[in-house]
Amino acid sequence: MRTLLFGMLLLAGLCRAAASEPLVVVLNVDGAISPGTADYVVHGLKDAADEHARLVVLKMDTPGGLDTAMRQIIKQIIASPVPVAAFVAPEGARAASAGTYILYASHIAAMAPATNLGAATPINIGIGGIGGQPGSGNQPEQGGKDKKDGGKGKGKGDGSTTIPSGSALEHKQINDAAAYIRGLAQMRGRNITWAEQAVREAVSLSAEEALKLKVIDVIARDVPDLLQKLDRRIVDVLGQQQKLDLTGARTVTVEADWRNRLLSVIADPSIAYLLMLAGIFGLFFEFSNPGFVLPGVVGAISLLLALFAFQMLPVNYAGLGLIIVGLAFMTAEAFIPSFGVLGIGGIIAFLIGSVMLIDTNVMGYGIPWSVIIPVALASALFIFFVSGMALKSWRRPVVSGSEELIGSSGEVLEDFDGKDGWARVHGETWRIRSKQPLVQGQKVRVVRMDGLIFDVEPESSNQE
Repeated sequence: MRTLLFGMLLLAGLCRAAASEPLVVVLNVDGAISPGTADYVVHGLKDAADEHARLVVLKMDTPGGLDTAMRQIIKQIIASPVPVAAFVAPEGARAASAGTYILYASHIAAMAPATNLGAATPINIGIGGIGGQPGSGNQPEQGGKDKKDGGKGKGKGDGSTTIPSGSALEHKQINDAAAYIRGLAQMRGRNITWAEQAVREAVSLSAEEALKLKVIDVIARDVPDLLQKLDRRIVDVLGQQQKLDLTGARTVTVEADWRNRLLSVIADPSIAYLLMLAGIFGLFFEFSNPGFVLPGVVGAISLLLALFAFQMLPVNYAGLGLIIVGLAFMTAEAFIPSFGVLGIGGIIAFLIGSVMLIDTNVMGYGIPWSVIIPVALASALFIFFVSGMALKSWRRPVVSGSEELIGSSGEVLEDFDGKDGWARVHGETWRIRSKQPLVQGQKVRVVRMDGLIFDVEPESSNQE
C-alpha cells in the first residue's frame, strides 16, 4: 500500500514538473507553401496558444508559395499571443519569395549558417511575366538570381528602386507587394530598404549578410542553439513586452496530421488536374453506358474533390474552358466525320488549356509536361474508344423489346376466322388478330402491337 501511494505521489510530482517546464512548439514548413501548409501552421499556432507555449519555432525551408496561403499564415502570426520565431534551417535551406514575407512578419527572425533569404518579386498574371520574365500568377514567387553585391542590389538605397518595365497591372502588383512587406518591416523594426529591394529587384541575402543588415535577429545552428540565444530576450507581442524564459524548455515538434496531408495532396495542381479529368471521364462513361454505376460514383466524387482543390488554387478559367472545349472536340470527332480536324483541334485545345490551367509559376505548383502529354494522349484514346463503342451500339439493330418484334415472322398455331387466334413468334406464344382467315401452320408477319396482341398478315401477301 505504501509503495502504491509513493508511486502515485511520484507520478503526480513528475506531472507537475512537466507542466511547469516552458513549452516550445516546433512547426516544420518544408517545400512550397500551399493551402495544406497554411492549415497546418494556423492550427499549430492556435494549439500552441491553448497549451500556453512560451515560443513557436517556425522552421522553414521553402522556395515560396501561394499568396493566399502566405497571407493566412501571416495573419495568424500577427494575431498570435505566443511569440513566433521564423527559423530558416537546416544549413543549406532557403526562405525565398513567400518565406521572406513570413520571416519579416514573425516576432523573431533567425537563420542557420549557409542559408539564404529573399527573391520576393511577385509574378504577374498571364504569359510574359513581369519585365518579360516567364510565369504567371499574382502571388509572390521565387525569381531573379542572387546579387553578387551582398543583397544590396542596384537600387538607390532609399527604397525608391526602379520598377521593371511592364503594364500598369504589373506595377500595381509590385507596389502592393512592396507596401505589404514594408509594413511588416516597420512593425518588427527590420530593414525596410532591403525588404523593398527583395520585392522590386528579387535580391537575396546569405545569413551573415542578413544579420549585418538587420534583416534577421540571430544566427543559430539548430533549434537548441536558437533557444539558448533567445533566452531572456524581450519581444513585442500584441503591443506588450514579453521576456522569453526558455531555460530548461521542453521542445515538442508538431507534425502535420491526416487532414493537413490530405489538403496538401488534393491541392497539388497535378493531383487536382487528374481528379478533374477522372471526374469528367467517369461521368462521360456513365452517361454513355447507363447502368454501370461505379464510373458515375467515382467520377462525381473525383470531380467534387477537384472543384474543392481549384477553389484553393489560382485557376485560370480560360484554361479550364479550353480543356472542356478540347474534350468536346475529341468527342465530336468520333461522331462527325471531319477527317481528323476536330480530333487534332481538340488535342491542341486540351494541351494549351492544361498548360494555362494553374495560374502560377511557383515552384512545385505548375502542371509538368510529363503529366500533360501522357494524359492528353490517354484522354484522346479513351474518348475515341468510348465514343466509338457508343456509336456502334446506337447503329446496331434492335434485338429486344417491342421495336424488335415489329416485322418478325411467326407461325399460326390453329385455324381461325380472323377475330382472335394464337401464333408462335420467336419461340413464344402470342395472341394475334388478322383481317383475313388464317390456317394452322401458315406463316405470318407482325405489323403492329396493341398491348399484348399482335396484328398480323400473311407473309405471302406482304411479299406481294
